[in-house]
Formats: sequence, C-alpha cells, structure tokens
Amino acid sequence: MADTLSKSHRSALMARVKSAGNTTTELRLIHMMRDAGIHGWLRGQKLTGHPDFVFCKKRLAVFVDGCFWHGCPRCYRRPKSRRKYWDAKIAGNILRDRRNRAHLRRDGWQVVRIWEHELVTSPANCVRKIQRKLSDHYAATSM
Repeated sequence: MADTLSKSHRSALMARVKSAGNTTTELRLIHMMRDAGIHGWLRGQKLTGHPDFVFCKKRLAVFVDGCFWHGCPRCYRRPKSRRKYWDAKIAGNILRDRRNRAHLRRDGWQVVRIWEHELVTSPANCVRKIQRKLSDHYAATSM
C-alpha cells in the first residue's frame, strides 16, 4: 500500500511520536527485584544513557534492553523491508549503548545490561546479575 503522505511529511510526523518507555519490561524487573529483596534503586535519574534503574550509593546502572531495538545477538530479526534504514538504526543503537557504557565506567559506575528475553527465559539470572554487582560494590568498599 502506498503512503499517502510525502516522505518529508511522514518523517516529520513520525519524529513527533515519543516512546512511552519499556514499562512492561521495567515492571517485570521491579517485581523480580522486590521478590528477591533488592532495594535502593531509583528510576528516571539523569545519568548518561538514561538507565532504567540506578543504585546511586552503589554506583550501579541497570539497563533493560529490548531485543529488537538494541540488536540482541540471540533474538534480533532483521526486517525484510527498508534494510539499509534498519541496519543503520540498530547499528547506531548498539554503538550508542557501547559509548554510554564506556562513559559510565569512566565515571566510576558499574553497568548491568539485561536483555528483554532474559526476563522471561532466565529471571533468576537477571536477579543474580544485579545481586553480584551489588555485592561486588560491598567487597570493594570494605577493603
């Protein structure tokens, strides 16, 4: 079906669409962390890369990455149409994620990335990743 809008008008229209965030995945992780007794995280902190959860005192940033948008090596399926556009978009997202992680680490933050599919396939591993980083912080500060 042909688009009834010009390319520039469609682009301007789509640019105005703002993401509501990955609230479903974030809520799932909130429940998992609460069930595991993990506390002390904040959301919506102004930090490089806009982490989904931030443990300020422990300097830990947690990202929950959507498998499609962040190019999950396990789940990402390349779209069949507009491949040049999507290849550039996903590659740019991956590069941005790497830069943000490097920037946070230079600033003394630990970073945990959890893939969307991990919340379903291995929820216990997601919790363990966070617990391990939190306990690494305690071990490093007690020396």
